Amino acid sequence: MIDGVELRHLRYFLAVADELHFGRAAARLHIAQPALTQQIQRLESLLGTRLFDRTSRSVALTPAGAVLRERATAVLGHAARDLDEVARVGQGSQGRLYLGFVPSVLPLEPLRGVRLFRERYPLVEVDLVEGYTSRMMEQLSHGGLDTAIVRDPDDLPGIHVAPLITEPFVAVLPADHPDAGRSSITGAELADNPLVFFPRAAGTLAHDKNLAPLLEAGGHPQVVQEGNTWTTIMYLVAEGLGVTIAPRSATFTAPSSVRIIPLAGTDADTTIYVAHRAGDDRALIRNFLALLPNHTE
Repeated sequence: MIDGVELRHLRYFLAVADELHFGRAAARLHIAQPALTQQIQRLESLLGTRLFDRTSRSVALTPAGAVLRERATAVLGHAARDLDEVARVGQGSQGRLYLGFVPSVLPLEPLRGVRLFRERYPLVEVDLVEGYTSRMMEQLSHGGLDTAIVRDPDDLPGIHVAPLITEPFVAVLPADHPDAGRSSITGAELADNPLVFFPRAAGTLAHDKNLAPLLEAGGHPQVVQEGNTWTTIMYLVAEGLGVTIAPRSATFTAPSSVRIIPLAGTDADTTIYVAHRAGDDRALIRNFLALLPNHTE
């Protein structure tokens, strides 16, 4: 754009071009007619051409004015749309949200907040990224994610976490296991069984909390097979490779060939958290957090 030409000049010009009368255009713009005349003269000076042919009785567009009327309408339309988009991004109602999650939270309420968020903010694109808690936290710290729903995360500098849901652990046994018919079982009674479990690299705190019912009973867990997801672990248990201790929600999709048994004699539990970078106060993040069930800072 030529130096000095402002959007207000184009708005003033279009008002005169529409009305073809300086008095009516000034009234429409709520400014004094001499001021409007001065601004149109300023615009013509900046462009180096007349935009209107004026007589004492009429105002008409010049050929240059006719072209400017078309172009100014487009320019102001684009500017309005662009500025509206900027405002929506600033308000968190448009943009892209990169959300990480651990698969075991799928049956729980937190991810239902994603649907609510999409319904309320349809112009925000939500990219879901699945993985281990440790991987989600690492991606958060490096800026690869905006927020994540994780289970029992390790402390990480610069990452803020807030609890959402706490749930108990349960024992998972093959259907033909000698203890499969019990109404409850203790960690001590499971201690000598081969264990199917997730790797420690998935999250140190989560790994240790999950084993707490066995460790509290003085057991020495013997992990004979690892699985990358709870679904995999459930099916490995179903095949008789061992037993496991799992968050209750991780068993919601377990096959019918396993038995889920409440744990007795332990207060161990597991907590789902929402995590985001400390100090990230973008409206996009605030809007998402506000829709998560049970979320409090």
